[in-house]
Amino acid sequence: MSRQLLKTLALAIELAERRRDAASQALGQAQQRRVAAEQQLEQLSGYAHETEQRWESQARISALPELMLHHHRFMARLDEAIAMQRRAVAEQLRREDVARQALLQAELRVATLRQAVRRKEEAMALVQNRREQRQTDETAAVRHAMTLRIQAEEEEHHER
Repeated sequence: MSRQLLKTLALAIELAERRRDAASQALGQAQQRRVAAEQQLEQLSGYAHETEQRWESQARISALPELMLHHHRFMARLDEAIAMQRRAVAEQLRREDVARQALLQAELRVATLRQAVRRKEEAMALVQNRREQRQTDETAAVRHAMTLRIQAEEEEHHER
């Protein structure tokens, strides 16, 4: 029964390790998506800053009302895109955290199963050691009894 339990635990560890590896891969992908989202946000923010600086330079030269209106609308849409990208970054951070927690849980499962195997192996070794000790004790007791009997027979033989 114990060997069968160890085989079952070995299969459970193998499955848990596969799940852990998949969780690790999912975390890596989530981190890549978060980095990509952050880079896109940085690009949008940089573009908005550059556009505003160019506009300020041009506005000093000529600030036609139609151009100002167009610029403000464009900047409003760009601000919306930046806000939307900030939400996308926040969502990617959330997903990364979920993936990190899933990986931690998977690692904990593997560690727990490995600990169960160690405990079972230790218990089996203890039972085996006790069994061997009992056999050694029984053998020693039999030898001692035989020695006593031989000594008793020899004493009886000398007394005659």
